Amino acid sequence: MTVLSVRGLTVRFRMRESAPVRAVTDVSFDLAAGECLALVGESGCGKSVLASALLGLLPGNAETAGSALLAGAGDDPATDLIAADEATLARTVRGRRVGLVPQSPAAHLTPVRTVRAHLTETVRRLTGTRGRDALRTATEAAARVSFPAGHLDRHPHELSGGLAQRAATALALVGDAPLLLADEPTTGLDRDLVERTVDELRRHTGATRALLMITHDLAAAARIADRVAVMYAGRLVEIADADAFFGTPGPRHPYARGLLDALPERAFRPVPGRPPELAALPAGCAFAARCAHADTACATQPPLTGGLACHHPHTAPADLVHPPQAAEAPGA
Repeated sequence: MTVLSVRGLTVRFRMRESAPVRAVTDVSFDLAAGECLALVGESGCGKSVLASALLGLLPGNAETAGSALLAGAGDDPATDLIAADEATLARTVRGRRVGLVPQSPAAHLTPVRTVRAHLTETVRRLTGTRGRDALRTATEAAARVSFPAGHLDRHPHELSGGLAQRAATALALVGDAPLLLADEPTTGLDRDLVERTVDELRRHTGATRALLMITHDLAAAARIADRVAVMYAGRLVEIADADAFFGTPGPRHPYARGLLDALPERAFRPVPGRPPELAALPAGCAFAARCAHADTACATQPPLTGGLACHHPHTAPADLVHPPQAAEAPGA
């Protein structure tokens, strides 16, 4: 069963004094029930914009194209998240059919309400549970993500970044939504809590549920992902099975291989150069200026074919075949 089918998703931001920002360009992928897809890449490559587009949370200067078909449930039809109006997204999609672990949890928490109040109200709204049962379910939701019971009556400003992240994760899990979007869900967490959090997110997947995890933490991706999608300058450049990506034969795209080579337990060699500005992308391969294999063929944009968009893919095994244990890609 396919939970989410994205086709040709494109997002542009109109700017008053410059060319449009091409944040996401022609992205297509499927996400099956029971699957975790990890979306990785450096900051500014379009990952979070993609998540915002799926939830209809883009600013007013955004222009979107393409489709993102979210599977229906029971007698409910499938919904195109890109074409759906705000009323539909607010009433039937957000929280109920798509759960979000936000990148900036403090911005999604009401400052005058305690964590317990947030959780209890969410339980009531999404499940219809009332009274003591709602309070008990809220406490259980907090325990799922190791949120300390002694902090449930604190307000958002009284929480550390890591605790706010755990509170937001608990809220996202309450509705058992078919699609869970986790945007940097391990920010501010120590390694033990990273593993416990991503393991809980992974347990969310099932016969009708899937997880799209946006992350810089390649160790977290290696721990729970079934597939890895690598994004660069607004485009997907590689989609691969996680075992092959982190093991043998390793990434095929030079940029994807560079992300792994930058890890301390690998070559500890950063990707040279800097990503291009999304308002001034080259006509051809956006990675060509940073790639040691670039030639005249790279003046044209390679399509994503067979899970790869590259004129000169790697074919040799990766330097190391063991998945990373605890590191983030520098510059991500």
